Amino acid sequence: MALKAEKERSAAEPSYDAGDITVLEGLDPVRKRPGMYIGSTGPTGLHHLIWEVVDNAVDEAMAGFCTRIDVVLLADGGVRVTDDGRGIPTGVHPKYKDRTAAEVVLTVLHAGGKFGEGGGYKVSGGLHGVGVSVVNALSSRLRLEIDRDGHHHVMEFVDGGTPTGKLEVTGPAPRDRTGTVVSFWPDATVFEEVEFRAQTVVERLQVMAFLNRGLEIHFADERPDAKPSQVFKYRDGIVDYVRHLNASKEALFRKVCSFEQREEAMEVEVALQWNTGFYESIHSFANGISTIDGGMHEEGFKKALTNVVNKYARAKGALKEKDANLLGEDIREGLTAIISVRLQDPQFEGQTKGKLGNVPVRSLVERATNEKLAEWFEENPREANQIVQKGLLAARARVAARSARDLTRRKSALDGAGLPGKLVDCSSRDPRESEIFIVEGNSAGGSAKDARNPKTQAILPIRGKILNVERARIDKMLKNTEIQALISAIGAGLAEDFDVARIRYHKVIILADADVDGSHIRTLLLTFFFRQMKPLVEGGFVYVAQPPLYSTLVGKEKVYLKDDGAKAAFLEEHPNHKADFQRLKGLGEMDFGELRDTTMDPGQRSLLQVAVEQAALADEVCSVLMGEDVELRRQFIQTNAKDVRFLDI
Repeated sequence: MALKAEKERSAAEPSYDAGDITVLEGLDPVRKRPGMYIGSTGPTGLHHLIWEVVDNAVDEAMAGFCTRIDVVLLADGGVRVTDDGRGIPTGVHPKYKDRTAAEVVLTVLHAGGKFGEGGGYKVSGGLHGVGVSVVNALSSRLRLEIDRDGHHHVMEFVDGGTPTGKLEVTGPAPRDRTGTVVSFWPDATVFEEVEFRAQTVVERLQVMAFLNRGLEIHFADERPDAKPSQVFKYRDGIVDYVRHLNASKEALFRKVCSFEQREEAMEVEVALQWNTGFYESIHSFANGISTIDGGMHEEGFKKALTNVVNKYARAKGALKEKDANLLGEDIREGLTAIISVRLQDPQFEGQTKGKLGNVPVRSLVERATNEKLAEWFEENPREANQIVQKGLLAARARVAARSARDLTRRKSALDGAGLPGKLVDCSSRDPRESEIFIVEGNSAGGSAKDARNPKTQAILPIRGKILNVERARIDKMLKNTEIQALISAIGAGLAEDFDVARIRYHKVIILADADVDGSHIRTLLLTFFFRQMKPLVEGGFVYVAQPPLYSTLVGKEKVYLKDDGAKAAFLEEHPNHKADFQRLKGLGEMDFGELRDTTMDPGQRSLLQVAVEQAALADEVCSVLMGEDVELRRQFIQTNAKDVRFLDI
């Protein structure tokens, strides 16, 4: 009986033997698990297709064979990338006898000119050799055109990489041109959306032009209502990049320090300039790839920079014998720097290539910085002295900030919970269900208080615009009343002392007005959270409400509209609408009933409910934060690239 039951159970269980082992052929692995190759099937992954094709063209430029790249967003939703490089080889591949090298590159993973010992590429951004074949796998259609050896070759693929025929010569290469053209149309069955964002593409192309001195990159958008085409070409390369990043800031001095050094298998370029701000901005690249988590090249630069400045300060008497050395963080305050290395066989840590692991490159960068920067200091004593004096001020501010933080901690301990008096707290003590709404002014605070759910929703009114922490050191910031209230209410400390496990609310919601002042307040608050409570942002605890800018009457019912776009859409749907539109200056104009009933979506949810459903890194949060400061925008996006749904740099 037991044996029979065992047999019946075995028959019911799924088998697992040799016949159950599936082998994914060709490009099938990419179709099956696209996220492994491009990160996601959202907008970030969609734009990654362009980067893969453009990176191949940039590799040709780094090898010295390409001077111009054209990227066009086509009117029908496709993308065309053209380069004037050598063109993908068109001869028969020695291993795959029935296929040309071009077909192999488009249909076989880990195929390319970046692995062998031959003359393909000494330096390249491609590491895994899966780039353009992945693009082919995730496209509904791809057209390859190659101009090489005086001939124009064409080959097309459909439905995720299936060739429609062999690579064919269709005529002579125009004007003896050489190069490659890849046109592709993303597969709508793979991606959540297939509409490219022009600004995302433009920003990436501009960075590539900065990193490849003299390379000319053209961008055009043929879709309706598109902005004019743009051309990027920078004679001074990363020096121009530093000037660009510091354009929205006040430079400490006009000159940009730059130097480079080459060895047999490696080379480094560095450009740096200080501004009067208080945050460092170091961007490192390896073979054109942004290493957002740093690596050996950044380590070498930082160590040498600290050494050079301290040696200079002591030699010139700015640091006395009894004085302690300046810390690296003191010296790097207000620094904008680009570190670009090129090397054979780059070793990146992790799939995202975010950190460079090659140890020899650290020695190269450290040696170059020690020698070249010390020479620059001697040749530019005025600028060198300004750098030293800024570092000394930063060191004094660091000591003052430590004292201010210690005082803040002691005050909190003496005051018990240390909660601000204007906080209208919720009754729940479970952070997972608790929310805090940061509202603008006492009148809005009063309306929000009456409209809230007192069990889970707390209200903290703030007075106007908080201090801009981008332009204030931490010791001054900690004396600001509104910032003190925010720190106390959230209850998890500040900066390096911030402990996300101690936050009192799992939803910190900015409920500012819909006008320009409200946008400014949102920007200042988001900047504060990003700079001083970064784990709060990275953990997805920061939210932005979407209050209405207009209201109007439809019959006897009041309808709220988010912005001018929503108003235009409303008028399009209601061409005979006669009632006036009231422009809401602020939430303080709305009584608690209106605030409770305000809705801007088909679900008829109230404003307070709508607010808690906005993602912490939703489009509006990014656009508000990023609109003010280009560099802050870039840092924010790079730090949170996996969460930002619409933009990746």
